Amino acid sequence: MPDILSQAEIDALLAALSTGQIKPEEAPVQTAISGVKKYDFRRPNKFSKDQLRTLQILHENLARILSGFLSGYLRTNISMTVSSVEQFTFDDFIRSLPMPTLLTIFSLKPLKGVAVMETNLHFLFPVIDLLFGGPGEMPKKIRELTDIEVSVAKKLSAKILENLSFAWSDVFKVEPEIESVETNPRFQQVISPSEVVAVITFSTIVGNSSGGVVNLCFSQATLEPLLAQLQSYYHVRPGESQEGTAREELLYWINRMPLEITVVTGETEITVREFLNLQVGDVVPLNRGVNQDMDVYVGRQLRYKAQAGTVGQYLAVQITSFAEGGELVG
Repeated sequence: MPDILSQAEIDALLAALSTGQIKPEEAPVQTAISGVKKYDFRRPNKFSKDQLRTLQILHENLARILSGFLSGYLRTNISMTVSSVEQFTFDDFIRSLPMPTLLTIFSLKPLKGVAVMETNLHFLFPVIDLLFGGPGEMPKKIRELTDIEVSVAKKLSAKILENLSFAWSDVFKVEPEIESVETNPRFQQVISPSEVVAVITFSTIVGNSSGGVVNLCFSQATLEPLLAQLQSYYHVRPGESQEGTAREELLYWINRMPLEITVVTGETEITVREFLNLQVGDVVPLNRGVNQDMDVYVGRQLRYKAQAGTVGQYLAVQITSFAEGGELVG
């Protein structure tokens, strides 16, 4: 506890100041109380550290999901990691963005308000190059996006938001919908400039190109309904202990990844004329007998053999064995 001056010491100090024996800057000053931090009322903190931490955990799962999805979608190695979760005013966030860039304004029904996703050109150009059949390289000079590139990037943003909906599904079911796409952040006034927003920043590596960034910006008003739910969900997840290992966490999300399953009943070859002349009720013979097993593909990988049947009023197959070899389907 700091020392307290007595009245006599205060009188002596004032007398010394008035006679010039000591200068004002030499007068003892009581030190600031330890543990006190400055608070800027122009930039209030709307999100607690716990809330930012739960947002980070939620979006680390999103980063893992997007890394797997984009790697398969673009057929190259894509890595996404959460580099920071911070809170700013929306004006500070917009001022920090490079020009040009791509801003996707989207809603998250039933949550109110809109959110912003920023994908900078160090991420977009290699991805667009891959989508057009290139090696996924950055151009030598940063330039504005063309109308065709903006259209392609909008479709990519829709894919990313689908995975955002999937990553949030256990906590809060939302339906993302793109409202608009802009390339100049200075023109965006979708959120009040003084509104405090949570910004989740993802660092990306596309093939051999690094330095890409994706930002998700949510206002406090948008996130308010699910913040309490986020904290309770990640502190005690139903059916799991708080001491769950990283392996269990990984298995939990792997088991929730959607997979496309295809059953191939058989194959045949017909001419274009025969195809055009097909009518309802025609029978097309296949290269597989009734008693032969059908092929079951998981994604593009041949994994199982199966027999046809029904479950109630629905057509179904019963897995009979594992497939040998495991061929890829084109």
